[in-house]
Amino acid sequence: MNYKINLLLTTFLMADFFCLAQSNDMVIEDFEPSYINQPGHEYPMVNSQGRVRTKIFAPDAKYVKLDIGGVKYDMVKDEEGMWTGVSDPQDIGFHYYQLNIDGASVPDPGAMLFFGACRWGSGIEIPSNDQVIFAVKNVPHGHVHEIRFPSKSSQKTLRAFVYTPPGYEKEISKRYPVLYLQHGYCENETSWPNQGHANFIMDNLIAEGKAKPFIVVMAYGMTNEIEFGRLRDFDILPFQSVLVNDLIPYIDSNFRTLANQENRAMAGLSMGGFETRLISLNRTDLFSYLGLFSGGVYRPGDFKEYETLKLVFISCGSKENPEWVKKAVNELKNAGYHAVSYISDGTAHEFHTWRRSLYQFAQLLFK
Repeated sequence: MNYKINLLLTTFLMADFFCLAQSNDMVIEDFEPSYINQPGHEYPMVNSQGRVRTKIFAPDAKYVKLDIGGVKYDMVKDEEGMWTGVSDPQDIGFHYYQLNIDGASVPDPGAMLFFGACRWGSGIEIPSNDQVIFAVKNVPHGHVHEIRFPSKSSQKTLRAFVYTPPGYEKEISKRYPVLYLQHGYCENETSWPNQGHANFIMDNLIAEGKAKPFIVVMAYGMTNEIEFGRLRDFDILPFQSVLVNDLIPYIDSNFRTLANQENRAMAGLSMGGFETRLISLNRTDLFSYLGLFSGGVYRPGDFKEYETLKLVFISCGSKENPEWVKKAVNELKNAGYHAVSYISDGTAHEFHTWRRSLYQFAQLLFK
C-alpha cells in the first residue's frame, strides 16, 4: 500500500514538474508591434518575455527561418503563403536580425534598417525598464550633423556624424570639449546615432544637469576592412592617421571646440574600444579621458608616459567578463589612477550594454 501511494505521489509530482516546465516554455500572447517598425507595419512584434514574432508573405518559398541572436528558428507557412516565426526570449535592448528564405538572408520588410553585422539589415528593440535614458523627451535637443571631411591620409573624402549640444547654434562665443566615440566591428559611423541613440542620451543628461554639454564625433573606424577571424592582424595606423591628421584638425577648424588634450576624450564599443586603447597609448598627447565599452582593459603599466590622464572608464555586460573589468579597475585605482568600472546588469556584448556605458561615462567627463 505504501509503495502504491509513493508511486502515485511521485507520478503526480512528476506531472506537476512537467506542467511547470511546459508553462515556463509557453509563449505569452501579449505581443505588440516593435516601435522601430517601418511605418504602417504591424510585424515584427515583441512580447513581455522578450520573444520576437515576425511574418512574411512568401508563397513560393520552401522554407523560411528567423535568424536572431545566433540562432535560426523555423517559421511556419499557412494556406495563404504567410510564414510566421517566434524566437526564444532575447536580452533587453537592441538586436540585429534577418530572415533566411530558401538559403538567402534578407532583411525583414517590416523592420527599420540598421548597419550592423557588416550589412544593412533589420533591427528589433526588446523593451527594458531603463530605456528612458535614450527616450525622445520634451527637452532641448542638440543636432546631429552629417559631415564630409577631406582625408589626405586615405586620399578620400570621408563621412562622420557630429553631435552638437542644445544651444550650440545660439551661444556663438562658447567653445566645447569633444568626445570621439567609436563603433564596433561590422558597424560604421551610423551605428552610434541610430541604434546607439547617442544624441538622445546626451540631450537627456544635459537637460537633467547630469552631464556637461560637449560635442560628440562619430566616425568610421576602418574596422570592417579586415576579415572576421583575423582581427589580430588589424593595423591601427591607417585609422590613427585619419583621426589624428585629418579628423581632429577638421573638427577643431569647423566647430567651436576647446582644442586641447584636457578637453578631449575618446571611447568606443568592442573593437572601437580596442582602437581607443591602441591610439590613446600611441598618442598620449591627445586625450585626457578614456572609455572602453566591452573593448578590453588598461593596466597600470600602460600609463607610465601619460602625464595628463584624468579618467579611465571600463565597462561590460554582466554576461561578459565583469570580474576581469573589476580587477583591472582595482589595479588602476591601487596605482593611483582615477578609474571607474561599470557593469551593465543582464546584458551581454550588445548595444544596450554600450548605451548604458555611454550614459555613465558621459556624466564623468570634463568636470
